[in-house]
Amino acid sequence: MFLRWQQWNRRARFVLWIIALLGVAAAMPLGAVRMEMEKSSKQVEYVFDYRDIIEVAERQARPQAFLQEKLAMLKEAGITTMAVYESSLKELQLSGRLTFYSSRDAALLQSKFEQAGQNFTYILFNGPKEEEMIGPIVREALDRSEAVYSDWSYGGRNGIVVEIPIAEAIMKTMDFDPMSLQEIHNAGLGILPRFSDRVKPYDQAATDAVLANLKSYGVNRILFDGDKVKGASDQAMDNSLYQFGELLNKYDLGLATIENLKKPQEGINKLAYITNYNVVRLYSLSENDGMTMSPEAIADRFLLAAKDRNIRMFFLNGTAQSNTDKAKIVQSLDRLAEALSEKNGIIERLTEAGFASGTPKAFDYEQPSWNKPVRAIVAAGAIALIALLIGAFIPGVYIPVFIIGLFGSAGLYKLNSSIMEQGLALGAAIAAPTLALVWVMNRIYSRTVGERRVLGGKDWSIGRSKQGNTPQQPGAVYDNVNRMKWIFPALSIGRRFGLALNWFIAATLISLTAVPIVFGLLNNITYNLVLEQFRGVSLLHLAPIALVAVYVLLYNGQLSVGKLKQLLSKPITLTWIILAGVIGIIGYYYLSRTGNGGQVTSLELVIRHFLESNFGVRPRFKEFLLAHPLLLLGLFLSLRYRAAWLLIIIGSIGQLSMVDTFAHLHTPLYISAIRVLLGLGTGMIIGCILIVAWQLVEGAIRKWAPAIIRKFVA
Repeated sequence: MFLRWQQWNRRARFVLWIIALLGVAAAMPLGAVRMEMEKSSKQVEYVFDYRDIIEVAERQARPQAFLQEKLAMLKEAGITTMAVYESSLKELQLSGRLTFYSSRDAALLQSKFEQAGQNFTYILFNGPKEEEMIGPIVREALDRSEAVYSDWSYGGRNGIVVEIPIAEAIMKTMDFDPMSLQEIHNAGLGILPRFSDRVKPYDQAATDAVLANLKSYGVNRILFDGDKVKGASDQAMDNSLYQFGELLNKYDLGLATIENLKKPQEGINKLAYITNYNVVRLYSLSENDGMTMSPEAIADRFLLAAKDRNIRMFFLNGTAQSNTDKAKIVQSLDRLAEALSEKNGIIERLTEAGFASGTPKAFDYEQPSWNKPVRAIVAAGAIALIALLIGAFIPGVYIPVFIIGLFGSAGLYKLNSSIMEQGLALGAAIAAPTLALVWVMNRIYSRTVGERRVLGGKDWSIGRSKQGNTPQQPGAVYDNVNRMKWIFPALSIGRRFGLALNWFIAATLISLTAVPIVFGLLNNITYNLVLEQFRGVSLLHLAPIALVAVYVLLYNGQLSVGKLKQLLSKPITLTWIILAGVIGIIGYYYLSRTGNGGQVTSLELVIRHFLESNFGVRPRFKEFLLAHPLLLLGLFLSLRYRAAWLLIIIGSIGQLSMVDTFAHLHTPLYISAIRVLLGLGTGMIIGCILIVAWQLVEGAIRKWAPAIIRKFVA
């Protein structure tokens, strides 16, 4: 019975690989559909923060003249749109629409004594036009908050007395400044309104009127200010998000989402769904970066964002600072305009890369009718890979694990399809690179042995192949003294290099089987727009390394508890300490480079610029400078030195990193493919150089080093 089960299990292993490959094949058409979608939106838009210009202008000698001059300058430089915010008393005062005073300041203004026990806000409009256009939005905001106010005038200017303190009055959110909207429109610039959720309760009629007015200025997309979208706070009671979404569809208004927010704006996913994902991604250049970064660095960043992250809107922030050395106020508007318009600047470089200035549109993401059944085949492929991984560590469980995976995934799909798809994608992403190196280690186990000796003046290896059968290596001699062991000549350098290269290529192909599984399962516009993220990527960075380490150290074709005891009982030597230090340094470097917060050296920046300039895409440093070369070197050395097996553990970083590259679902598929291929090509070249260097050093040690040192390479 047990033997029959083993036979079924071996057959199941073959069938599971067939199912996995069918899943890979089924995912390819889904990848083609995604690539077509990624081509459907190429135009980019450059947006400037209008409030920043006002704040910079307020620090100039002639604010209004400065404002008009810089609007014209930015338009000429390539800015097409101005972002405007819902108004407040403070912003309206900076814009020159009104002036507000406390009770004390108003009394001083009128040469009167301050009225005791009063802390009101006094507002004066700066002229009849301001009173006509700004007065209604101020009164509407006060009415909404049920503030008590009355008319007031001074010096021929009309105003309002509001019976609340200034600290409270300046927090009142008002409608968009109609005079600013008109000025921007007259300057030939578009408008990107930034709505907040500070106007409560949500009012459908008032919002309808605001959107209708904005549409008359040619607005086609909106952006949100704060941590919530408009209507999010009242969604539970009034279904306000659906109401607001209906208005956006009514006026054909899309959304812009901000990249790299610490927390997604509440309600943005629901609004995106209601508007049929009429969404583009926006990158915001901070005030500090706009002031300190060089034009070339800004252009590099924008180009990378457009190519690698599907960014289609660029939001620039300006600022002014006091420069004590120059004894003057310096501002960033001029240098940003120069960065945009100069030769080889932002606009020229993005245009040459295929991202012309214009009005960005949402991706055309309509899925074909065969999408769901094909993804079901891809899911089966993912389950097969996971079953193969578990079976590699726990013999005899391929069939039950696969069956449990099928039924469990079906049940989870009913509960939450997104979690099911992400779970299977993560499992496949971990399984494939681990299986690749398990396969490699099995090849090494079948060819390497317990010890090496010099017999008859020649270098020989002593050991047994897997399950004691005759090694396939020619020239092997059976040792009658040590039964089930074989004595055969050590492999030549050329043979070792050929095997190492073949194993490296085979392992890479096995690892890459996870790639179509990942993009096939997660073939949804929400991932491309980063409205939903592939969770568990951190586990992908560590799990294959840990699993490969366990297999290398504790397995020899089967689990060995004795190996664990032997490893734990070994004395700690200086060699082990040095080795631990080297592994620690490599691990620290690896972890520091994982994620978006890794530090980049100045040398890396130079190399990155060279790669971007010559190839358009840069491979991952940890792949082509670390993992791939060390894996190739480790495979070459593992046929002579068991210590080289540790290099295979380090090399697993490159295998998982290739899969992780495609887990960045907002990056176009062709960019990820080029990045992986460049990493493989350069990594293999560097690995070959390391092998040559090792042979030279080893030869020199054999010839000239003292006997005690030669013993380590014998």
